[in-house]
Amino acid sequence: MEERRKSDRTDLQSRLLVKRIDSGKPEEVGVEVRNVSKTGIDFYCDEILDIGAVYEAYLTIWTKEVIHAFIEITRIEKVVDTYEYGGLFIGIPEIDIERTDIYSNE
Repeated sequence: MEERRKSDRTDLQSRLLVKRIDSGKPEEVGVEVRNVSKTGIDFYCDEILDIGAVYEAYLTIWTKEVIHAFIEITRIEKVVDTYEYGGLFIGIPEIDIERTDIYSNE
């Protein structure tokens, strides 16, 4: 597969809580973050999420701080008994982007 990422990604052991913002039900889904960059995120989730949908997310980073962001799902791949997702940050404060970038450059 051709590499299309615009930023370096860093492995991150964390949890992400996502909630779809355009549905009527406030269902929260837990996921396991695989890696993160200043432009996006790659994660595993047992639930089926929709490509193109926007999810509100609360990402707990390595410093135990929580980053509030909005993620648009851009990729989905079935992996054994779960799904691997790729998403772009579409709403994230600039300071939080810098926090992910600092970690990526270490």
